[in-house]
Amino acid sequence: QLQLVESGGGLVQPGGSLRLSCAASGFPLDGYAIGWFRQAPGKEREPVSSINVSSGLVVYADSVRGRSTISVNTVKNTTYLLIDNVKPVDAAVYYCAASPWRPEFNYANMLFASQYKYWGKGTQVTVSS
Repeated sequence: QLQLVESGGGLVQPGGSLRLSCAASGFPLDGYAIGWFRQAPGKEREPVSSINVSSGLVVYADSVRGRSTISVNTVKNTTYLLIDNVKPVDAAVYYCAASPWRPEFNYANMLFASQYKYWGKGTQVTVSS
């Protein structure tokens, strides 16, 4: 059974760093696109970052570009999201999602939530001093 489990959420101080993990089971990450999304209370879900595990193609949303890194450990079958210089607006529930890589995936649509078939349950990130 394909499963995604996020971890690493919690309380982060403004200006600090945030490292989230998404452990996949039931399928190998190779051949998949993995996306990170977040949703703050009262707001719509928004994209954060995505990676094509096979090619290494990555894309970042404007909100985190320049201070975020997405990476994959295929041995551990886990995807990581690092956000530096954390801001209050980064507070949200963070979700990872997966979908088999398809030819129509590209840099322009890798951050579309509708492209992803499998979702984790999320991990809460709170930003406060």
